[in-house]
Amino acid sequence: MTAIIIQDVSVRKYETTVLTNISWNIEPGENWAITGPNGAGKTILLDIIAGKWPVWKGKIKYAWDQPLREMIELVSNDYSFNRIVSAGAEYYQQRFHAYEAERAPTLRAVLTDQLKPVGTINENSVKLPPSKVDQDNLDKISKLLSLTHLLDHPFVTLSNGETRRMLIAKSLLKNPRILLLDNAFSGLDVHSREVLRNALDTLSLSGVTIIMATTATEIPPCITNVLELNAGHIERISAVREFKKQAIGSHHLPKPDPAKLLHFGQPVFTNFENTLDLRNITVRYGNEQILNGINWKIRKGEKWALSGANGSGKSTLLSIITADNPQRFANDFDLFDKKRGGTGASIWDIKQQIGHVSPELHLYFPRNTTVFKTIASGFFDATGVFFKKLTDIQTERVHEVAELLHVHELIEKDFSQLSKGQQRLVLLARALVKNPPLLILDEPCQGLDTEAIEYFKSVVDAICESPERTLIYVSHYLNEIPGCVTRFIKLEAGKVVEKIE
Repeated sequence: MTAIIIQDVSVRKYETTVLTNISWNIEPGENWAITGPNGAGKTILLDIIAGKWPVWKGKIKYAWDQPLREMIELVSNDYSFNRIVSAGAEYYQQRFHAYEAERAPTLRAVLTDQLKPVGTINENSVKLPPSKVDQDNLDKISKLLSLTHLLDHPFVTLSNGETRRMLIAKSLLKNPRILLLDNAFSGLDVHSREVLRNALDTLSLSGVTIIMATTATEIPPCITNVLELNAGHIERISAVREFKKQAIGSHHLPKPDPAKLLHFGQPVFTNFENTLDLRNITVRYGNEQILNGINWKIRKGEKWALSGANGSGKSTLLSIITADNPQRFANDFDLFDKKRGGTGASIWDIKQQIGHVSPELHLYFPRNTTVFKTIASGFFDATGVFFKKLTDIQTERVHEVAELLHVHELIEKDFSQLSKGQQRLVLLARALVKNPPLLILDEPCQGLDTEAIEYFKSVVDAICESPERTLIYVSHYLNEIPGCVTRFIKLEAGKVVEKIE
């Protein structure tokens, strides 16, 4: 019996048709990958299968009578993470605050639904019902996803890759028959990707059906069939072996227009010699050492790649530079030749010179604001809401950078209406809009299709031709690192283990 039958389904989202005439059968024993460019409709297709979004036309039939929530589990991606643990999460800098980390729930508490409300002072004042999660199942799933050693860590201190594995584990603990995954490999290091591939193989052999939105280059061995979407339509359905034989079609986006890039020109603020000089940077949460004696000098105009496994300390190190970590006051370093140890430039003076994008920023960025305001908020280092009137030059710059990253047609839409890949491009535009002397791009290509990644790299290369602009670029994928990068630093367990200058 066919597990799921989708018949001539069309879907509207915020007055826009996002899927049109989708017909697709999922048979027992099949595992599917859904691929396609940003905005193709991959995530919304998963949503309608899971019953998270209504069908406008057509119908979906399931081969069982039980409630969907008992049979299908949609694994939240990082950007809906705050809905999962809203009782214990407040703001995106929280993971960098030692006090907040100490009072945050552990990974074990998140996985077993033993979360107490934010602000609980007296632990005995809140009585939680016994967990429905079986201990043996918790042990099995934690081992499957290499999380056992993290069970008693505060969840806000987990790296981006560890957080993604946590969300997958939380879904698996519900013992679903069908597991839906949305870009599950994004943000995972080499080891974590191998852990996930092996876990999916194990689940598939146990009878769980896997359906995942992913890129054409990240299709795990358990997948048997591929559905290709484009602009809300099915472009092709094929067996995975046939899909891999076919040349992956791509109408490459043109290179950035040099005339448009002239407006970026040289950064306004360039009166410094060293962008940063970190001396023996150390960060500790309780008894846990996150960074241990980091020394790193970056001269103006240098382009660096920062690498390291999930949990190696990359995001924490960047949080020192971006002034999101309160332990910056306990450390000795200079930014733009100014002392940062509790004296010197203010937080806002520093942030004004940095264009920054990261998974944390995406995770907690407000959804109820327009794309225009999201990009413009980069002028003021606000999260989508600001109260200053834009100058004519600033307004023009917002439109220029939106056009540069091919999101100009979305300029009046709400951020929430965009696909995850489109949201990431908008946040990249926000980082570029003020033409900063320092760009910090932490996993900037998460959620982008291959075509968008290549185009974005060309934009970064073009903007970083300026000898006055410094770049710090983080990625687990070598093919995502722009050609302008010439220097490399690698962290392992909070220490520098390799540096190529």
